[in-house]
Amino acid sequence: MSIIPSLFGNPRANVFDPFSLDVWDPFPALSFPGSEISKETSQLANTRIDWKETPEAHIFRADLPGIKKEEVKVEVEEGRVLQISGERSREKEEKTDKWHRVERSSGKFLRRFRLPENAKIDQVKASMENGVLTVSIPKAEEKKPEVKSVQISG
Repeated sequence: MSIIPSLFGNPRANVFDPFSLDVWDPFPALSFPGSEISKETSQLANTRIDWKETPEAHIFRADLPGIKKEEVKVEVEEGRVLQISGERSREKEEKTDKWHRVERSSGKFLRRFRLPENAKIDQVKASMENGVLTVSIPKAEEKKPEVKSVQISG
């Protein structure tokens, strides 16, 4: 996939976020069946998410202003894929209202990330505070290779 999206007829191209439409995969050598996302969700994959790795965990933070925690779903799918989804409700429109500008997005959102092998997917924790969703996934301890001394004869 090119970093510069095609501007000629590619419905999946997004100039502002070229990675928003696919499962973001830091390990491209691994294959993932069913990684195709429909055109329906491609328009709605616009939520910005940070992913950082600490020595203890993988931490995801998503800005979700105005969304309640009940409207957000965090799941881990087969193939070690973290999926964060939900829906941002549209504001009620009154007949007497006169809108001058509408810039805030509404509708469904969906982001997917392939997790590395060292992520403990059975211990995922999520919390939401002040419109920021934080998902923390602990890392498995790195197994150090066992060193065995060999007696030298002679």
